[in-house]
Amino acid sequence: MRPRTLDELVGQEHLLGQRGPLRRSVSRGHLSSLLLWGPPGTGKTSLARVLALAVGAEFATLSAVMSGVADVRALIAEAQERSALHRARTVLFLDEIHRFNKAQQDALLPHVEDGTVILVGATTENPYFEVNSALLSRMRVWRLEPLTDGDITTVLRRALDDAERGLAGPLGPVGGVALESGPFDHLVSVAGGDARSALNILEAAVAMADGEGARDEEGRVSPRIEDVEAAAQQRVLGYDRAGDGHFDTASALIKSIRGNDPDAALYWLATMIEAGEDPKFIARRLVISASEDVGNADPRGLQVAVAAAQALEFVGLPEAQYALAQATILLAVLPKSDSTGRAYFAALDDVKQQGSLPVPLHLRNAADRRMQHHGIGVGYRNPHDFEGEDVTQAYLPDALAGRRYYLPTDEGQEAALKARMEARTTRRSEGLIKRKRGR
Repeated sequence: MRPRTLDELVGQEHLLGQRGPLRRSVSRGHLSSLLLWGPPGTGKTSLARVLALAVGAEFATLSAVMSGVADVRALIAEAQERSALHRARTVLFLDEIHRFNKAQQDALLPHVEDGTVILVGATTENPYFEVNSALLSRMRVWRLEPLTDGDITTVLRRALDDAERGLAGPLGPVGGVALESGPFDHLVSVAGGDARSALNILEAAVAMADGEGARDEEGRVSPRIEDVEAAAQQRVLGYDRAGDGHFDTASALIKSIRGNDPDAALYWLATMIEAGEDPKFIARRLVISASEDVGNADPRGLQVAVAAAQALEFVGLPEAQYALAQATILLAVLPKSDSTGRAYFAALDDVKQQGSLPVPLHLRNAADRRMQHHGIGVGYRNPHDFEGEDVTQAYLPDALAGRRYYLPTDEGQEAALKARMEARTTRRSEGLIKRKRGR
């Protein structure tokens, strides 16, 4: 059922639609080196084959898992001979290109540069992290999106109806296959946007049903939902603990918390736990979010996030799911303030731009009385000696006098902090600071 033409490819309309850049390029006979980046089962290998066929090029393939530099050199030699003798182009498809080490990737550079081969790489990992920048700069990166349920439906219908390559002909069981709407919809659901997985599950479910004699009134093999579930074993989660799924799902969790959506946050939390994510990674993200997104709007957020992390250490999974869910819900519903982070990074920016400025003399530590002869520690006024534990004196370096970093919001408990700071500023400006009696 592998597609043979661009029109048979399902999905990726942004690349292969009538105005898609890849379709327009090959329609003019042009194909340059490119990298196909996307989840499993979205058609990377099929697309590479079809593109080579569309421009009349020879298709050669290597697997980064199984091949080494010697294999690359042998294939390059064949491509050079093909070009010299027949003026024919070669598309070199390199699957799992991110698994090639630097030396292997560097071996491709000159031949991609001089056009000996048109390199088409495929990867499920982020190429901007996994592929050498020198090689990446010579390739155009195209992002493939997960197939929709509608796309998977099309793939499965073709497999069921095709009499030459599908299950409706000699490749299928005697009498054909009838997949009712319930099992069919369930198969689409468990495929998770992966066409390869969908076809594998279909084939296995048909084989199981055929072996058990499950047929309809017309004698066609009729897989049940139980057959689909057995073939799938479990729902295929589009998640990779070491790849983009890891970071994308973590990003969705944090952004849902930041966006005050506890339901979405719980969904992404459950996705990560079910996919086998390291629960300590989740706990760390919650602690970070507590300070980054909730902050002083409600300090309880940090307390509960830290408590959830401690609970995880104490009881482990699965019981700690309750604590992680409790922290996730609370962080999502609490008022939000990012003023803490903004304040810190504003201060950090001043440090980076101006370096470590000298500490004002009156704030320095006069460990020896004789140091006061140099002005060190002289003039410092202890706030505890004044009403309100406050006094007017400089705490920032002279070059940053008057600089403000922390600007509290009106959200949650931070509103009270803002009012307290404003009242203190007013007292200082109006000279209302008084020394306590007897001090």
